[in-house]
Amino acid sequence: MFPPIPSWDGLHPLIIHFPIALLMIAPLIVVIGLVLPKQGQAFMISAFILMLLGTAAVFVAVSTGAEAGELAERVNNVESVLEEHEELAETTRMVFSALTVIFGVIVFAPMLFKKELSRMIMIPLGLAFLLFYGSGVVLLMNTAHQGGRLVHEFGVRAMMSTTAQNNASPPSSKARHDDDD
Repeated sequence: MFPPIPSWDGLHPLIIHFPIALLMIAPLIVVIGLVLPKQGQAFMISAFILMLLGTAAVFVAVSTGAEAGELAERVNNVESVLEEHEELAETTRMVFSALTVIFGVIVFAPMLFKKELSRMIMIPLGLAFLLFYGSGVVLLMNTAHQGGRLVHEFGVRAMMSTTAQNNASPPSSKARHDDDD
């Protein structure tokens, strides 16, 4: 039997790792695209897709986190860290939305105007973008760190409804022995 599907507020711990992974891998793909000129465009498009998926996942993570935050407020002495985590998450959402749009323009504007950017333009432009993107990654890491503090320092956990918890509880020892027969 499958475990119960958590409610929207319980999904945050499951969702949050997707934007972190996707948004931290994207700049590596950009670097590969800058280094390999023949396959560069394909890598740049791949990096854009990762950024787009990661940014969309940030929106879902902020939404599920807002719901989970209401439950976290029940834990003692967590208010300041929770507030900082929420503010960082909203800023992260805005920053990666802007970075994704900017990168989309860098990648797709030359295609739209049917004019390929030379390597003399693309490499400095890509490196400048990566510098700004690095600031976004630092912001993302700070957001994740504050979320980690909530879990590991303050013991904030995702809550499940009582019916879901009852369905997920292990079978009694009598039931396990009956299954063995």
